[in-house]
Amino acid sequence: MMNNTEQPGATQPAAPESAGKPQKKAFTGKKDAFFNTRKAGADLGEEFVERVIRISRVSKVVKGGKNFSFNALVVAGNGKGMVGVGFGKSNEVVGAISKGTLKAKKNFQKIPMRADTIPHEIIGRFKATTVLLKPAGPGTGVIAGGPVRAICDAAGIKNILTKSLGSRTPVNVVKAAMDGFLKLKLTRRGQ
Repeated sequence: MMNNTEQPGATQPAAPESAGKPQKKAFTGKKDAFFNTRKAGADLGEEFVERVIRISRVSKVVKGGKNFSFNALVVAGNGKGMVGVGFGKSNEVVGAISKGTLKAKKNFQKIPMRADTIPHEIIGRFKATTVLLKPAGPGTGVIAGGPVRAICDAAGIKNILTKSLGSRTPVNVVKAAMDGFLKLKLTRRGQ
């Protein structure tokens, strides 16, 4: 025996009224990743170097006790002279890191480079922190502390000498290093 719907020439039930309207698709995560990358001003095929410099747990004292949250300092770069720094805050570690990464990608800055080092010596300052940046010859490597090393790795700098003076707070060291990198100029001889 055949059902009514299986018989040849049988009429199908009427489609619901919403059939003509576009249906919302299930979220796959690909769309947001596409838009976040485009907002960052990057090409889709480009790979990023992302480094988490510091994760801190902070607390706010309220009437009922303490509210804990996290903040993360993140550096992102393309390994070809573009680098950005982001500071994200959230109630969870993963949320803080993702917010920091997104902010770092939005704040990309171009660092002038000669081969795989910087063109000249420079001093970067931020509040009580001073960072000395010097170019180095091939084979020297990255001679730098944690926060400055992360910036150099993200930017693609392979040979550099650095020294951090004054306050060693990671946020201040990163801002002082970025101040130095952004003050660099390519000279005629260095181009």
